[in-house]
Amino acid sequence: MGTGLVLGTGTTADDAYAAGAPAPVTTPVTTPVAAAPVVSPAPAKPAASPVGALFAGGRHFCTASVVHSTAGDLVLTAAHCVRDGMTFAPGYHDGVAPLGMWTVTSATVAGGWTSSADPDLDFAFLTVRQSGNPASLESLTGANVLGTNRGFEHRITLTGYPDTTDSPVVCDGDTTRSGSYQLRVACPGFPDGTSGGPWVTGGAVIGVIGGYQLGGDTPDVSYSACFDDDIAKLYASVTG
Repeated sequence: MGTGLVLGTGTTADDAYAAGAPAPVTTPVTTPVAAAPVVSPAPAKPAASPVGALFAGGRHFCTASVVHSTAGDLVLTAAHCVRDGMTFAPGYHDGVAPLGMWTVTSATVAGGWTSSADPDLDFAFLTVRQSGNPASLESLTGANVLGTNRGFEHRITLTGYPDTTDSPVVCDGDTTRSGSYQLRVACPGFPDGTSGGPWVTGGAVIGVIGGYQLGGDTPDVSYSACFDDDIAKLYASVTG
């Protein structure tokens, strides 16, 4: 859904995955759904939100969200969104970044994504900072907790930033299992740019748009890698 460049190369993760080749990523400084989804536009001027848009090269291209950490500087997105020169705009709407732009200082992905772009490992943690601001990002936006090993069927709120608009789309839908390690949800209107968008239930993020076919081959059905022990270990490696 989002077309991310592999860090340090001129190759998109989409190209690498489609060709069956590994998508090396380095760290810079380190069944049908049960109920019909409900889709609505986000408020014109939403309150401070942990969800925001990822930018590079002057445009937004993926979605990310703040996830709880002790330092308050951690953002979650899809691994295939990771590229050089990223910034994060929490609560972005109508072309406005209400809390300014936050620089991504490091990106951490699972080894299986680095070696082979395993779709079951399509998630990444980003560390961010804002020059001259002593406050942590989380203290300004709030955060979702990371939810792991919670099964496959949930009622979620899905949020993402289509790369052709400057405000997010939001959908409430029911997830189902897809294959061994993927979740699926039918939510219309989630095209390119919404990759990395969080799947939230009860204040916990249990997925991000990504995984199978980098999030799906239609804007109306999205996928996520299952958040199990793999992402729990990755989170622990970042937060200590």
